[in-house]
Amino acid sequence: MRVLVTGASGLLGSAVAGELVDNGHEVRTFQRRPSGVEGATDELGSLTDRGAIARAVRSVDAVVHLAAKVSLSGHADEFDRVNVKGTTDLVAAASSAGVTRFVFVSSPSVAHTGTSIMGDDALPADPAHARGDYARTKARAELVALGADAEGFAVVAVRPHLVWGPGDTQLVERIVDRAGSGRLPVIGSGAALIDTIYIDNAATGIVAALDRAEHVHGRSYVLTNGEPRPVAEMLGGICRAAGVAAPTWSVPARVALAAGSLVERVWAVRPGTDEPPMTRFLAEQLSTSHWFDQRRTRADLQWAPSVTIDEGLERLARSYRG
Repeated sequence: MRVLVTGASGLLGSAVAGELVDNGHEVRTFQRRPSGVEGATDELGSLTDRGAIARAVRSVDAVVHLAAKVSLSGHADEFDRVNVKGTTDLVAAASSAGVTRFVFVSSPSVAHTGTSIMGDDALPADPAHARGDYARTKARAELVALGADAEGFAVVAVRPHLVWGPGDTQLVERIVDRAGSGRLPVIGSGAALIDTIYIDNAATGIVAALDRAEHVHGRSYVLTNGEPRPVAEMLGGICRAAGVAAPTWSVPARVALAAGSLVERVWAVRPGTDEPPMTRFLAEQLSTSHWFDQRRTRADLQWAPSVTIDEGLERLARSYRG
């Protein structure tokens, strides 16, 4: 197929584009800077530019949409403009251009309302109760995408949970930087179970959703390794792989929640140059369980992860040693 991948300059987008190239597809990427994906053709542009979107979807059979504003802070209207309006315009352009398959890459945060998730499947996206502008707008965008599902335009939503691996600047690098400078606490007891997914598994899972779109369209799926680990154990594994000390101090969950709320209010008035050190959403993510039932995902997508967490940590360690 001729496949458009948006957001291919990021870790997951580039992995998906590379996987599609390896599988023999003709791949075009769409983002603001070159993707660096060997074998793919870049179409540079922004989700805020309808003309660029129209050019990007021309003559393609399928779209995998990963591009988004991903941050713990920022102006609400920017999240709306990129994540909601950008997705709305992309879906409309793809449908009008004759695209037959559309995979929307979402997030489990679209259905997270602040309490533990223990063994749930993909619950409905809930923008009214999602925590933070990113989750709220991704929830709205997922509903827009799935709402366009129709005969001849098969839409699937996939929600990878906490993607990590070598080269990751969103999760791994921030954990390592903060742990190395002694700024990474364990929130609560550190015993909350969390699911994650190694980068290679996330890429093959998304490609599986594209392959199976005509059979599973109109549905949402959470993608994980299916190996829940205590959050302190997972943080420690990443730190050891990078050669830094694991966090040895902790903050009660209620204190972290209060601090996160305060930081959000301060950041709204005087935003810093980096991500805020704590937000209420981040405190909830680090102190509550998040693991998911993967039986429907694996059966419907005919997919299973090929890299275990332990093997992924060893690959991460080799990348740091290299």
